[in-house]
Amino acid sequence: MFSKLLIANRGEIACRIIRTARRMGISTVAVFSDADEGALHVASADEAYRIGPAAPRESYLRIEAILQAARRSGVQAVHPGYGFLSENAGFAEACAAAGLVFVGPPAAAIRAMGGKSEAKALMERAGVPLVPGYHGADQDPDLLASEAARIGFPVLIKASAGGGGKGMRIVRDAAEFPAALAGAKREAASSFGDDRVLVERYLQRPRHIEIQVFADTHGTCISLFERDCSVQRRHQKVMEEAPAPGMTEEMRAAMGEAAVAAAKAVGYVGAGTVEFIAEDDRFYFMEMNTRLQVEHPVTEAITGLDLVEWQLRVAAGEKLPETTGKIDGHAIEVRLYAEDPARDFLPSVGKLSHLRLPASVRVDTGVRSGDRITPDYDPMIAKIIAHGPDRAAALRRLAAALADTELAGVQTNLGLLRAIIAHPEFAFGGVDTGFIGRHADTLLAPPAALPAPAFVAAALGVLQARAAASVVQGDPHSPWAGTESWRLNLDGMQAVTLRSAGTTHVLRATQSAGTWAIEHDGTVYSAALLAEPGKTLLRCGDVISPVSVWADAGQVTVVLHGTTTVFDRIDPLAPPHMESAGSGRVMAPIPGRVVSVLVQQGDVVARGQVLVVVEAMKMELTLTAPEDGTVAAVHCAVGDMVEEGRDLVDFADALP
Repeated sequence: MFSKLLIANRGEIACRIIRTARRMGISTVAVFSDADEGALHVASADEAYRIGPAAPRESYLRIEAILQAARRSGVQAVHPGYGFLSENAGFAEACAAAGLVFVGPPAAAIRAMGGKSEAKALMERAGVPLVPGYHGADQDPDLLASEAARIGFPVLIKASAGGGGKGMRIVRDAAEFPAALAGAKREAASSFGDDRVLVERYLQRPRHIEIQVFADTHGTCISLFERDCSVQRRHQKVMEEAPAPGMTEEMRAAMGEAAVAAAKAVGYVGAGTVEFIAEDDRFYFMEMNTRLQVEHPVTEAITGLDLVEWQLRVAAGEKLPETTGKIDGHAIEVRLYAEDPARDFLPSVGKLSHLRLPASVRVDTGVRSGDRITPDYDPMIAKIIAHGPDRAAALRRLAAALADTELAGVQTNLGLLRAIIAHPEFAFGGVDTGFIGRHADTLLAPPAALPAPAFVAAALGVLQARAAASVVQGDPHSPWAGTESWRLNLDGMQAVTLRSAGTTHVLRATQSAGTWAIEHDGTVYSAALLAEPGKTLLRCGDVISPVSVWADAGQVTVVLHGTTTVFDRIDPLAPPHMESAGSGRVMAPIPGRVVSVLVQQGDVVARGQVLVVVEAMKMELTLTAPEDGTVAAVHCAVGDMVEEGRDLVDFADALP
C-alpha cells in the first residue's frame, strides 16, 4: 500500500478522499489554486501545493503543475477524484510515465469509454441496446443538423467527452439546432477541452439509472447494484438514491450483467459507473463514467463498503473481496447548491456568513462558515446522505436533517430539496428526469405568507445589532452608548423597517426589563431572544421555539421552524435609490467570463436573439434581447471577467 497520496482535485471530494486515506494511515497531499488557498481541503491535508491561478485551465487542469507537485512532495500515487482530469487518458499516461500510480482505470479504458460516441459504438458492437442517435466522428454542423432531422425532434445534443450536464442541449425543432449546437460545443470545450458532441433522440419521461461496477487487476469485475438519479435540473443531478424505487430483481440482474459486460469489454480496473436510460421495463446504454461518482455515498450506505478504500487497494494490486454482500436498507443523497431556483437555477456567489450542517446523517462538504462561493468552480456546498431500513425511514431522516440545515450569505436550493422530498409523487417513488419541470408550479412556488414570529425574530436581530454597534469604545458612561430608546415623557420606542418579497413592513419595539414589546400588523408580541448552550430560543408571546438570527448592515437572516428567510434592512432616512434605465440594457446576471459576443453597435436585433454568452461555475448563460431594438453600445469583449449587474449591452431606445 502507498504511504503518500496526492489528490488532484478540490472541495468535498478531496476532503472525502483525505478522510479515508488518513484512516488507512496514508499521508495526503493537496493541490490548490489561488482561489482555494484557504479552502477546507487544503487545511485537511498533511501538505498542500499551489498549482496556479483560480481558472481551472490554469490550475486544476494543468497536468504538468500537478505532476510537479507530486514530484516535490514525493508521493507514490495520485487520486484524481471526479471532474477535472479524472477521465483524462493523457493524465493517466502522464502519471504512469512519471512513475506514479494513477488511482483509476487504465488509460485505454478511459479512452474507450471517455468519448460517448466511441463508447456507444463499442456497446453497439457488444449488443447493448442504445438510444437511436448519431455517434460518429464527423462533426460537420450540416451533417449533425441532417442527422438530427433523421432521428426526429426533439433531440438531445451531448458533449462526447464529459458529463454532469455540461455541453448538453435539448433541441425541439430544426430552427433551434445551429445555436444550440454552437453553445453545446463551446461549453464542452470549456469544461472538457474537447468540443465533440453526439446527437440522440430525446426520451420524454425516462428514468436515469446507473450501475456501480468495480474491477481489480486479477480479472474480477462485479456490480454493486444500482442508483436512481432521475431528479435533475439543467440535466444535472439534484438527488440520488439506492436502490432504485420499483426495481425488480430481474431488471436489476439484467442491468448489472450489462454493466459488467461493458466494463470487461474495455479491460476496466477500479470504480466505474455504467449509466442507463430506462423506460418501463426497457433500458438503454447512455455512457460509462470511468471514475468515482458524486453519488457514490448512497452505494456505500447500502453496502457498508468504503469505495475510496477499495480504489486504493485495487490500485495497489490487491484483490476485491470475495463477497460484496446484499442490499441493506435504503439511502438518499441530496446536493445542496449555491443557486437560485427562482432564477432558473442561476449559481449564487458570495460569502457563507453562516453554515450549519446536520450532525444526524452523513455529510460530505468542502466548505465551512466564512468561506466564499466563487464563480470559478461548481457551486455545490454539500451532499447530505440519509440511510434507513427502508425508503420511508430514509426520507424521514433526510427531512429531519434538512430541517436542521442552516445557511446565510448566498441563495441555495435548500427549500427546493425540502419540497421535493415532501412531494407525494416523490414519496411514492414515481420520478423521472422531468420531475422538477413537471411540478415546478408547486416545487418552485413562492413562499407562503411569513408568520409573525419570523418578523419578530428579524426585528430582535436588528435591535441586537444596533445595540452592539452603538457602544462607544472607551466611554461606557456616554449617553450615546445607551440602547434603551429613552424619550422624554414617552415610552422608549425603536422602529425597524424590513422588506420581504417586495413588501415593506415597519415594526415598532419598546423595551422594558429586558423584554421587548414588538408591534406587527396591529398585534403586539412580548418577545426576547434567549441564549442557551449551543442554541438560541425565540420567545414570542407564549410560544418558545429554536431560532437562528444573523444581522448585517443590509440584511437580517432568520431560520425558524426549518425555513430560512432573508429580510432586507431598510433605512427610512436614506436617500431614495435612483434606478437607471435598466429596461434599455442587458446586464450580467452573475459574475462570470464572457465567452461570446454576437452583436455590435448599430445592429438591429429581434426579441430572443442571443447577444452575449457568459460562463460561470462550469455553465453557460445565454443572454438575449428582451425586445426588438437597436444596439447602442456593447460594453464587453470575449475573455472579460464581469461582475453581477455589470452593463453589457445598451439599446438606443428604452425597451418596455
